[in-house]
Amino acid sequence: MRIADIIASPAVNYTTTVKGWVRTRRDSKGGFSFIEVNDGSCFESLQIIAPAALPNYDKDVLKLYTGASVAATGTIVASQGAEQARELQAAEVILIGAVEPTDYPLFKQRMSLDHLRGLAHLRPRTNTFGALTRVRNAAAMAIHHFFQSRGFLWISTPIITASDCEGAGEMFQVTTLDIANPPRLPDAQVNYAEDFFGRPAYLTVSGQLAVENYACALGNVYTFGPTFRAENSNTTRHLSEFWMIEPELAFADLDDDMRVAEEFVKEVVRATRAACPSDLAFFDQRVQPGLLQMLDALETSTFEHVSYSAAIALLEASGKTWEFPVAWGNDLQAEHQHYLTEEHFKKPIIVHDWPACIKPLCWCRALARSLAAASARMCWRCWTGASAPWA
Repeated sequence: MRIADIIASPAVNYTTTVKGWVRTRRDSKGGFSFIEVNDGSCFESLQIIAPAALPNYDKDVLKLYTGASVAATGTIVASQGAEQARELQAAEVILIGAVEPTDYPLFKQRMSLDHLRGLAHLRPRTNTFGALTRVRNAAAMAIHHFFQSRGFLWISTPIITASDCEGAGEMFQVTTLDIANPPRLPDAQVNYAEDFFGRPAYLTVSGQLAVENYACALGNVYTFGPTFRAENSNTTRHLSEFWMIEPELAFADLDDDMRVAEEFVKEVVRATRAACPSDLAFFDQRVQPGLLQMLDALETSTFEHVSYSAAIALLEASGKTWEFPVAWGNDLQAEHQHYLTEEHFKKPIIVHDWPACIKPLCWCRALARSLAAASARMCWRCWTGASAPWA
């Protein structure tokens, strides 16, 4: 049985087998050992009581060090200890994979993420990476369930593409050419006709353009898959690889978009919290204090809807000094978003009716670039000094 199923069930006094990896072992003078085993199915581990009467107690049990893999068969009983509700009274403990204590690089004390970077093959066994994996799995299932339950179709869009999708970001190039000595044209340019696709190809930055085509044929659709950005920004807000959710709704207006977005966020949070309460409690305690309180507020709040122009007015009237200037036509930065959500409204918000010039495909942005305007983020009307914003 999975440890998650044993912990979730109130049943006791039945025989089962548990297989997993040893977290700790404590030996008692009373002639038995306490073995903490985790199988990855949940945050909690299961305590196994191994009596000294086991035929391999001296040979195997007393050599169960952190990281060893075992199979234990016995009876699930109510625990006498305060730290767990149930435990397994072992009738048999089989050592599957031994570990020498001097060779195993993981230990029970807290380890930094920098330290774990060098242990990629073992770090999924840590509390942090195990919890992260289970939460991500639960969130992914919730994402698919949200859209599937509402009649959306999942579209698997290309990962290798020749399109930059509205200039969404710098792209990683994919090629079969010899980088050290590529074929060249008479003008010294690389001859991509000899490449695999016969033209430059890249890892996708977004599946949006592909999924829009399906929306215009199949109605409501979504893509949920890997995307890549080659921006050299080494911050916690930038990733070179991540999974992105992009729904497209046919015959919908802005109100429909905002309603679906709010329902989506709330349902994914609810489903993930229901599936991974212990993992999220660990994050709240050890990684991001206040996380559960923030999720509570998100689930119970009605998202505030504010226009871009109103948001700019609120920021200008805040009396704060901003690192990035606040002006109509400029994008909203993280500091602006934090103020609006955490200080002013104190709830999640949706900013709508943005200037068209902030969007990559806006014709006025391209025109401003071609005319070497002072800011490529200003639309033609802004650049020429007109005061009234575009809707």
